[in-house]
Amino acid sequence: MATEIKLPRLGQGMESGTIVKWLKAEGDAVEKGEPLYELDTDKVTQEVESDASGVLLKIAPDADAAQSAEKPAEAPARAAERKRGRAASTEDEPDMASRVAESRDGGRIKASPLARRIARERGVELARIQGTGPDGRIVAEDVERAAAAPPVVALPAAAVTGEVERIPLTSLRKTIARRLTEAWSAPAFQISMSADMTRALAIRAQLVELAAGGVKPTISDLLTKVCAAALMRHRDVNATFADDAIELHPSANVGIAVANEKGLVVPVIGAAERLTIPQLAAARADVVGRARDGKLQQADLEGGTFTISNLGMYGVEQFVAVLNPPQAAILAVGAVEERAVPVDGATAADFLRTVKTFLEEPGLAL
Repeated sequence: MATEIKLPRLGQGMESGTIVKWLKAEGDAVEKGEPLYELDTDKVTQEVESDASGVLLKIAPDADAAQSAEKPAEAPARAAERKRGRAASTEDEPDMASRVAESRDGGRIKASPLARRIARERGVELARIQGTGPDGRIVAEDVERAAAAPPVVALPAAAVTGEVERIPLTSLRKTIARRLTEAWSAPAFQISMSADMTRALAIRAQLVELAAGGVKPTISDLLTKVCAAALMRHRDVNATFADDAIELHPSANVGIAVANEKGLVVPVIGAAERLTIPQLAAARADVVGRARDGKLQQADLEGGTFTISNLGMYGVEQFVAVLNPPQAAILAVGAVEERAVPVDGATAADFLRTVKTFLEEPGLAL
């Protein structure tokens, strides 16, 4: 009996997904709960487990095309094709030219879903790649090799005119573009304030000494702690928009903006007000590491009530962070600098003043 594979909903905001890599081949036995394929949504790429035990009968030819999260991918039971796909070939392998020609039969280049995805991301034309897979199929290694090869430049005698390089947007970058557009359409304003970081830096240095073999706390971890404490005092800032209402949240679920090679993602540390700075450091190291490795789960990105975007490590002194809808506020953090300053001291202004107070005396937030 054949069973259809249906793309799961990995979150309420998921509208479609793309199977970018099958982790099993046709004819392989699959156990319930075993990773079956990698699914690329508009936020993350993650492994999806099989919801039943059995045998993978057939991978649809267009499995690399985007599929609706409500529409199943068909897997017909064709035993002959399954047997042929699993049996090892006893015939002599054709030469490369023959395999390349076969891979383009019918005008469609044969390539694995992962190979197509890598080619899109790196701007590599599949038409100029010779596949080394079965029947001349282009696999991921072929694309990686083509992307790493130095370009062949042939300069004609006449002047060379430049061409526009077209880089297709990934699902994540399309989502970033859409959300940034939505953010600028929301009513918003910006205020800025400086804080004396002398005591904060001293406490962070003490925490680093106490960390021993654990994760060393950073300024970002200290910021997360003091912001979470301030959000508990200023509930109007720890808020999200929901249609025609404003929702005030009981816990500070702080998002940390992380840039990776695919774009910008914001993993969330839940109930940050209940965690110590060492615990926040461990949680931050975990989600940031997985964000940069492209291994975040959908759940890591959901439920945020406030976001911190810190560019201080890049030497940025000041910038305007874009709101992360549906959240009501975001904190943009610049670099800590030594400077001579005189000693002295609305909803958003009160909130920043509390953050300033906690940063100058972090013990108040602990």
